[in-house]
Amino acid sequence: MKKKVLAMLMATTMVATALTGCGSKSDSSTTGSSSDGKITLTVWSPQEDQDGDNWLKTECEAFAEAHPEWDLSFEYGVCSEGDAKTNLSTDAEAGADVYMFANDQIADLLNAGAIAELGGDYAEQVKEQNDETIVNSVTYEDGIYGIPFTANTWFMYYDKRVFTEEDIKSLDTMLEKGKVAFPLSNSWYIASFYAGNGCTLFGEDGTDEEAGIDFEGDKAAAVTDYLVDLVANANFSNDADGFGLAGLADGSVNAMFSGTWDYENVVDALGEENVGIAQLPTYTLADGTVCQMKSFAGSKAIGVNPNSKNPEAAVALAAFLGSTEAQQAHYDMRNIIPTDTSITVDDALAQAQVDTIANTSILQPLVADMGNYWSPAQNMGEELVAGTVTHDNAADKTAAMNEAMNSSAVE
Repeated sequence: MKKKVLAMLMATTMVATALTGCGSKSDSSTTGSSSDGKITLTVWSPQEDQDGDNWLKTECEAFAEAHPEWDLSFEYGVCSEGDAKTNLSTDAEAGADVYMFANDQIADLLNAGAIAELGGDYAEQVKEQNDETIVNSVTYEDGIYGIPFTANTWFMYYDKRVFTEEDIKSLDTMLEKGKVAFPLSNSWYIASFYAGNGCTLFGEDGTDEEAGIDFEGDKAAAVTDYLVDLVANANFSNDADGFGLAGLADGSVNAMFSGTWDYENVVDALGEENVGIAQLPTYTLADGTVCQMKSFAGSKAIGVNPNSKNPEAAVALAAFLGSTEAQQAHYDMRNIIPTDTSITVDDALAQAQVDTIANTSILQPLVADMGNYWSPAQNMGEELVAGTVTHDNAADKTAAMNEAMNSSAVE
């Protein structure tokens, strides 16, 4: 793999087929090469990648060494993955040549003319390095946009003094033994229960926009019924405004659900020796059906601006920053868990994320109508927490939620 990636990066003649749709506008772009042949690439990343050991600078300098045929220099800008869409939509032509982004922004970045489709060996790199879920996370309308470098999902943190490894397989067992906090009023989380009982968002693989969102009928109503009882359980709390972390610290909560971003906070709350981390548990409906909770899964990736004056160098840099070696360095320096399946991770946090992606997640759909999901799902969660959803009206409330989610779906 390493030899192949390096050879690919050195093959500068392949850019015509490796970067699709790179409509460079050299008369107005602010990035590019000077009249003396020097190439300056502007690269955006989160601040953390430029602090301390400075992963970004280290990798860019290694890229320059690997490409002596180019007289390269770099300009660095701070932009988190979550802010890429906002910053590039303002003026894509003035944006970075290479940047990091959250995969659910692909459609908006395309609409802004701010992301290029990858082809040739660069698309093959994405397919070879990653499992199907991660590849699909950067695939939009059959095109690949970006080199994934870490997954974006959530899983379970728990206090090992309270729950055993057997206990954590079932949410209902956990609720019998300890206190559990879950962000039910957050629409990114509540879907995990409905997806666990066969509800779908845009078909089985999340790509069929015409299929719409299927949170209807008995399968969905049964989940709402379960959630009514969940909220009423004395050992359950809705996790909002930091409640779960505060509860872990004072002992009033023994398990919560979040992602890698909260790891240090959980360690501070529980003490490292007491922190358990695992993929999602099952839950059991009133009729005895055992369902597997399934979180949304996505990725963070490295994108190329189609307005770059130097698309050949830009796409090669993006591939280099997402290569096996660079992902390994990202993990070593910043504990950024790689998506590259050839990299072995041996800590509990990394394993929990890998297990979640593989076993207890669904791909977060990238289709445009996914925007119709968020508010109705949040409203359902908030009503459940407030107690206005009951067993008597659960079916009607569920049907209303489904109708709202599909209010502007493709006919």
